[in-house]
Amino acid sequence: MVATRQFNVRTRPGVGAVAAVVHGAVSYLAFLAVFLYAVAFLADTIVPRTVDRGGPYSGTPIAVAIDALLLGVFAVQHSVMARPAFKRRWTTLVPPYVERSTYVLAASASLALAFWQWRPIPAVVWDVPGAAGQSLLWMLFTLGWVWVLAMSFAIDHLDLFGLRQVARHLRGLADQAPSFAVPLPHRLVRHPMTLGFFPAFLATPTMTVGHLLFAGLGIAYILVGVRLEERDLAEELPEYTAYAAVTPRFIPGLARHRR
Repeated sequence: MVATRQFNVRTRPGVGAVAAVVHGAVSYLAFLAVFLYAVAFLADTIVPRTVDRGGPYSGTPIAVAIDALLLGVFAVQHSVMARPAFKRRWTTLVPPYVERSTYVLAASASLALAFWQWRPIPAVVWDVPGAAGQSLLWMLFTLGWVWVLAMSFAIDHLDLFGLRQVARHLRGLADQAPSFAVPLPHRLVRHPMTLGFFPAFLATPTMTVGHLLFAGLGIAYILVGVRLEERDLAEELPEYTAYAAVTPRFIPGLARHRR
């Protein structure tokens, strides 16, 4: 499910409209860079620092503490800035039309910090032998990331990353309240995008302790984050509660979700 926004009230663009578009474009490019880095980071390839190599070795206890703190910074930023109460206060300081792109930029920066300061923990949890098994896991890994990106278009890719807001402001179109819409993937599950993160995080022929820590904390954050998001959606959109009552959260065809 997605709350879509309509822009059909014309206003005069502000003096900073062009700057807002530049800001939105920079924020989007930052997202793309971090997204691609995340793929290479977990694939343990191409980039200088990955989940399993490149960072300083700190010993397992210290590495666990540092890595958990880095992911905690991202989780706090990503969740707090998404809450309606924060947005109401934040948009008294920044224009509403750059709120989303600023959120995207901050999220990209916090995740980039995690990649930059990550401490590898190289102890192996599992190592899948054989080309067939390895190929299957790499295929699942790739499909997971492709699915995440594809589901952003199933919602509204431009709106999700703040580009539509700044472009509309440049054209003199004012934002209106979100409306309730259910794109096709959201008719099967409430959070189709997040499904892609599970294989993206976990599908790897060689799983190290550091990689498993990243995957475990990442999935834990997803499970908490979607509940916070659903609480906000239920308060903002009256139709959401009825939708959630008949649509499973993650697994298609699962019996009605019970709270």
